[in-house]
Amino acid sequence: MKRTMVIKSAAVLGVVSLGLAACGGSSTSTESSAAPAASEAPAASEAPASEAPASEPAAAECKNPTLITATLLPATGSLAFLGPPEFAGVKMAVDEINAAGGVLGAPMVNIDGDSGDTSTDIATQTTDAALSQGAQVIIGAASSGVSLTVIDKITSQGALMISPANTSPALTTYEDNGLYWRVAPSDALQGAILAATAIDSGITKAAVIARQDAYGEGLEKAFAKNFSEAGGTVTSELLYDPEAATFDAEVAEIKAGAPEAVVVIGFEESVKLLQEMIKQGVGPGDQQVYLVDGNISTEAYKEFPKNTMKGVIATVPSGEADLTAFNEALLAVDPALTDYTYGAQSYDATMVVALAANVAGCADGTAIAAALADTAGNGGEACTTYADCLALIQAGTDIDFNGVTGPLDFNQYGDPASATISINQYTSNGAFEEIGKVTAEVPLP
Repeated sequence: MKRTMVIKSAAVLGVVSLGLAACGGSSTSTESSAAPAASEAPAASEAPASEAPASEPAAAECKNPTLITATLLPATGSLAFLGPPEFAGVKMAVDEINAAGGVLGAPMVNIDGDSGDTSTDIATQTTDAALSQGAQVIIGAASSGVSLTVIDKITSQGALMISPANTSPALTTYEDNGLYWRVAPSDALQGAILAATAIDSGITKAAVIARQDAYGEGLEKAFAKNFSEAGGTVTSELLYDPEAATFDAEVAEIKAGAPEAVVVIGFEESVKLLQEMIKQGVGPGDQQVYLVDGNISTEAYKEFPKNTMKGVIATVPSGEADLTAFNEALLAVDPALTDYTYGAQSYDATMVVALAANVAGCADGTAIAAALADTAGNGGEACTTYADCLALIQAGTDIDFNGVTGPLDFNQYGDPASATISINQYTSNGAFEEIGKVTAEVPLP
């Protein structure tokens, strides 16, 4: 039996309204699998972010009747473990879309591409290649930092960018001409729920250490703010260079503050950081450790001393619905999958873009962006499959697409209006289970 973690600390969450869902799902693991880089991709045959575009029909003259999308997802780099489920989610959606008749009466075309990470220029190369092949929609990136390196290039050309996994609060109000959207919530929500989880577990003093980039800094600030407002004491707030050779000085500072728990916000370098924490006696096994969506993994920590990770808590955006059946279907798309993080969001992002193109009557990035809000909400008839939604659109009926993760209503910033955060607990170095989930409104800036 899995226990359900109940978030009691309403003060931590401020105006966020909570709704607990029953526990579900199963332990997952993380393993990278190759995906084609931009050079191998097949040839194609945030007005300011604070004001999302009104949903108006596309102009009569449509320059792009064929929907061409391109993925900008991590096949390599520090988030490569997230790549396989994201690529698989997009592929599953494209296959279903084309099986149901495609978009605007023609097959949807998708070009797979690697985003790399912020230590390389792969994202720029992939973006240039995709735009040159006529992509009007870029699905990605996974890393908020990577998205920030290419967002201006994409939106300045009138293409739409929709991310399944970006969570940095900095992207909420980024000036993107209404062409940047995402289906993952801002870390204003994950930070609040993580803080509430710690407070409800009796933690009164916590250290937080995060990678120094848009993702790490945003989530670190959200956690520290909510934890402090709930009466907790933050003993250390540290930012680190993810390319650093060692983390001994940072860990020594954490230890000096004598925290009861440590929150680690990072990507693959978290392995090295946790190893140093274990060495200095402030890691898993010595005290409570919290991880997040960037470093939740069942492959990365397998070489740690036996059961070191047991009891570690990790939060990650998930879905209001039980994703067990979806993840089983995703495995059929890519039998090598051992992790499913952000696979459902990648599927939903692809689906909502294709449906919006049908609503707009055009595959232009600006036309799709203008139709997104109405496609996923605003009082239309609810539908959950592409075929059913398309039939309603063709009959002249307004739709409200609900994805596999749940409702996809967008707020005025192009962010999810509400979202679900899953709370997981490690049972060994190589397995974790969901012990609770919280569905809540995403705090606005």
